[in-house]
Amino acid sequence: MATPVLPLARGRNTARPRAGMSAIERSRRRLFWPMLAPALILMILFYLVPIIFAGWLSLNEWDGINELKWVGLDNYIRLSKDPVFIGSIINTLKILFIVGIVTFVFAFGLTMILRDMMGKKFVRSVLFFPTLINAMVFGIFAGFLFSPSGPVNKLLLLVGVQDPPKWLAQDNLFNMIMIVMIWSATGYFTTIIMSAVDQIPAYYYEAAGLDGAGPWTKFRHVTLPLAWDVISVCAVLWTMSSVKVFELILVFGGSTAKPPPTSTWSTALYVFQAAFGSGGDREFGISAASAIVSLVLVTVLTIGLRRMLRRDAVEI
Repeated sequence: MATPVLPLARGRNTARPRAGMSAIERSRRRLFWPMLAPALILMILFYLVPIIFAGWLSLNEWDGINELKWVGLDNYIRLSKDPVFIGSIINTLKILFIVGIVTFVFAFGLTMILRDMMGKKFVRSVLFFPTLINAMVFGIFAGFLFSPSGPVNKLLLLVGVQDPPKWLAQDNLFNMIMIVMIWSATGYFTTIIMSAVDQIPAYYYEAAGLDGAGPWTKFRHVTLPLAWDVISVCAVLWTMSSVKVFELILVFGGSTAKPPPTSTWSTALYVFQAAFGSGGDREFGISAASAIVSLVLVTVLTIGLRRMLRRDAVEI
């Protein structure tokens, strides 16, 4: 007797969970949005909304008291003709490239020196310590060290230098600021790069040594490829932080009551001075426009840097 074929029930959902999906994976899928939502809401409230407001404010003229006055792109046109703002962009690019290159050269050099050194963990802690100190403290301390009657000039007088350099003169001030930035940032990036290099097995260096490779060849063909992902992240971190340099320049070159010379301003300091400067005028529209330009600058630089540093990952 033939077995009757039952018709398929229509309208019933016959879909089953994807084959091979475990209960843990299904739980992760269900919890994805509930777990992500709080962070997403905070990002929208404290990042996206302020950016949108700044973009809108940059198209207006406002002193913080009277009503807003729509000016369109006038604020951006003013910025393009303002030599102080153009100078602040140049200074920011100097910080990005000059300070960044010197900092990473020192970081790589210290990494290679400390890699096989006894007590490298202690030295790493000492190098990392400046990162824990606020940039304003660095500014105050550096101003004390290099003041006309400071310890550096007194030491130079003791060794016979009759006319010590004027470290804090306006012509030298920005160079001194960059030197202090290098001093404060080198330990941070050395620590991160050393952590990546510590994960490279020693037998890679031993094999390279047996093949006759010197220190530079080992660095190029072993250290750089195997630590490239971490190095590229460090480069992006530096790119973003260089555009936000503010406290060190403010304190080292001036004070909260008296701004530093405009020849030392970064874009971040320009944003602050336009909105809260000691001159009395409050130009929040100009401040917002300069902030938007800074945002575009760091976005373009970060995307370009990521594309330039992109390469296939090397597994250890």
